[in-house]
Amino acid sequence: MPTDFYKVLGVTKDASAADIKKAYRKLARANHPDSHPGDKAAEDRFKAIAEAYDVVGHEEQRKKYDEIRSYSGGFGPFTTTTGGGQGQPFDLGDFLGGDAAGGSGGGFGDLFGSVFRGGGGRTRTQAPRRGADLETDATISFSDAIEGVTVSLRLSSDAPCPDCHGTGARAGTVPKVCPDCDGVGMRAASVGGAFTMNETCPTCRGRGLVVEDPCPTCHGSGRGLSNRTIQARIPAGVKDGQRIRLRGKGASGERGGPAGDLYVTVKVASHQLFGRKGDNLTLSVPVSFDEAALGAEIKVPTLNGSPVTVKIPPGTPNARTFRVRGRGVSRKDGHKGDLLVTVEVQVPAVLNEQARDAVEAYRDATAGGDLRANLFATTRNGGAT
Repeated sequence: MPTDFYKVLGVTKDASAADIKKAYRKLARANHPDSHPGDKAAEDRFKAIAEAYDVVGHEEQRKKYDEIRSYSGGFGPFTTTTGGGQGQPFDLGDFLGGDAAGGSGGGFGDLFGSVFRGGGGRTRTQAPRRGADLETDATISFSDAIEGVTVSLRLSSDAPCPDCHGTGARAGTVPKVCPDCDGVGMRAASVGGAFTMNETCPTCRGRGLVVEDPCPTCHGSGRGLSNRTIQARIPAGVKDGQRIRLRGKGASGERGGPAGDLYVTVKVASHQLFGRKGDNLTLSVPVSFDEAALGAEIKVPTLNGSPVTVKIPPGTPNARTFRVRGRGVSRKDGHKGDLLVTVEVQVPAVLNEQARDAVEAYRDATAGGDLRANLFATTRNGGAT
């Protein structure tokens, strides 16, 4: 039977890309040849795991693989067997595309070819393959999130073995075409005597090539780990938890393929004074009772800028918010949000004798009105307005 790549990785066919990557990394670490020197079984498992992830670990290849499974009942191309026992070729790829489509090519024939032969009639091992996408986190300060910053990121990713350059063969030697599949990476297998189906060649694990003298560094897998440090630009206005895509900063491609992308999840540290609400910055400012009652002009700080003056009109209530335009977060259109200043009227916990006399004089001057009279009136009226 053809290899079930999902089963190899121990995941279901509807597993998320993150779950597939997690399963691959776990299995690859557990079966890496460096951890099991001389263990041929572990080496074979590692190659099978890498092969499975090469297909279902990449969005486009996985989509094609799933389409093949759905259109062929989960299996690959097959041949019928006549009553005389002679197998008659019946390639599902030819039936759904290519010659069956009047020689114009395309259709599902290309679909099968692109997954099992790499597209364009080439073997899968000859086709360039895009590098894997990588993910990492970056923690930055509140000010850097508002203004933008360049950070250094250290990445570890799968990459071609530096000694054999991805061939899997010892330096000075080259892999040879697999004698069992003639370099195709697939071979026919009989199922129940009624028809035959294509399966991954067990000799070369679908690579189409075999290594007679393995590279001592990667033990024939052709893969290794790459550690590197890159400079990444975090744009101004980034939010906490935002995911940024850096094109071409992921793992290196194979056989001349493009590099994958790097996804950076940004974590923004909190600020002692400022907060954020969309594209606006927020700031709470204490004001005294006399400033709120009589009015005042107060200076307030701005983020990474000079202070600004906010005019407090007489009779300002607690928690009123004032807007200072253009002192917020940079937007994509080049403009900035605003600074929202909320006043907090302070009540002194302790009064000296002079202050107490002044407050008592204020109370005597405003006597005669009951601020809570309407509360009791509403209660007597049954809550009616």
